[in-house]
Amino acid sequence: MAEQVEEPSMRPSDPRGGPKILTKKRNGAYTWQVIAGSATLGLVVATGAVLAAGPWDNGQRKAERQLAVAADRTGGAHHGRTTPDGPRPAPSAPAVLPALGTTTQDAPQDAAGLRDVLAPLIGAPGLGDKVAASVIDTATGEQLYGKGATAPMTPASTIKIATTTAALSVLGPDHRIATTAALSPDSRTLTLVGGGDPTLSKAALRSMADQAAEALREDDRASVRLTYDLSRYTGPVLHPISPNENIAPVTALMVNEGRVNDTDRGPAKRTDDPAGDAARTFAAALKKAGVKVTGAPREARAADEARTVATHRSAPLDALVERTLTNSDNDIAEALARQTAIAKGESASFAGARRAVANELKKLKVPVGGAHFADGSGLDRKDRVTPALLTALLARAADPERPGLRPVLTGLPIAGFSGTLGGRYAPDAEGTGLIRAKTGTLFGVNSLAGTVVDRQGRLLAFAFLASGSIDAGEAEPALDALATALAGTGG
Repeated sequence: MAEQVEEPSMRPSDPRGGPKILTKKRNGAYTWQVIAGSATLGLVVATGAVLAAGPWDNGQRKAERQLAVAADRTGGAHHGRTTPDGPRPAPSAPAVLPALGTTTQDAPQDAAGLRDVLAPLIGAPGLGDKVAASVIDTATGEQLYGKGATAPMTPASTIKIATTTAALSVLGPDHRIATTAALSPDSRTLTLVGGGDPTLSKAALRSMADQAAEALREDDRASVRLTYDLSRYTGPVLHPISPNENIAPVTALMVNEGRVNDTDRGPAKRTDDPAGDAARTFAAALKKAGVKVTGAPREARAADEARTVATHRSAPLDALVERTLTNSDNDIAEALARQTAIAKGESASFAGARRAVANELKKLKVPVGGAHFADGSGLDRKDRVTPALLTALLARAADPERPGLRPVLTGLPIAGFSGTLGGRYAPDAEGTGLIRAKTGTLFGVNSLAGTVVDRQGRLLAFAFLASGSIDAGEAEPALDALATALAGTGG
């Protein structure tokens, strides 16, 4: 385990300036059992209760800070299943608390037994022609099972585990993304400055417009020219698969992930001009606040001497990470990759994010050999990770000395309850409520990586990556069976 140290915490950054770094002591001692409980108990409660597993802040659980991410319907790629809109009655899951008293450090690993259990399942035809796997005990780091564990594979959306871990590591769980409005020295030009928050809402822009209108009234100004500043991001705006309903153009300014309808998760038609649409929404809000906007909004950088007159900050990074993982939100994932790049001094582009994420993961001393982070979302088929990298990252997030990484665990979908696993486990399935895992689906690629507590009470991290599958409808149950088998091992 790592020694307890002071970790960096990032205050909200002004899009026109750098983040302000503070040192903040991370305290709170955790046993691995607490982590195991948070990773598995999940929603074994009445319908409508919040997730028992989190979220966490600075090593201390924030009780019912917000509704469970499962209720947050924003973002996400299509994973081959339709998730019901409303919650279902919570099925019963086997009790795991008694197992948490087991002393895992002295428990026999029984790797041979685990191989016997997984071997017939990992050969399921539905998984395709190539399958790689890694299973480790998070308390010891020991690999209990491996099959091509160091083989680079296309991860699909399981790469979001790497993206979110890197973002939390460099920025801290309290970081917020700021969107600002800057007024020129002569008070004639107001610039909406994008900070890279894809969750910016129309309500937030209305609030910013009210703040800006008040500042203009103090300057005896009734009208302004409106510009919008996208300079925080660089490089190509379109993802290689774009245009695509799973992701909007990647810009520093957008409203509701560029969606053109009222949906707030899953595939949806996206605007071709998210920044321009956001600026026009802001202009309409200014008019409603009593400010005349002369001419049409145009793209331009804010003047260096401009003063900030309105600010909106996103939800804290820990909440954005949980939302990214639970709903497989591609837009937030790409934003987090760029925020990581900015904090690491790289360009906020696909290339800069690739370098930043790789370098930050190296600092965490995880095996990045063979990895290639072509994007932050996993939509690019050029992405490569190894099963060993994914399980190592999950183990880092379970480390009691790294509470700032805990949202990587608490954000994982819960089998049969939330996010992209909400519809993949029947109420009476053995793995329901016990498995937390990130899903990944591209045509011919299926993956599952997460955590489960076995019968000895060990918190296991697993990653199963498959390629060459013909039908996701066959591959997904095969992956789910592998994870379920882990829950039944170790007795």
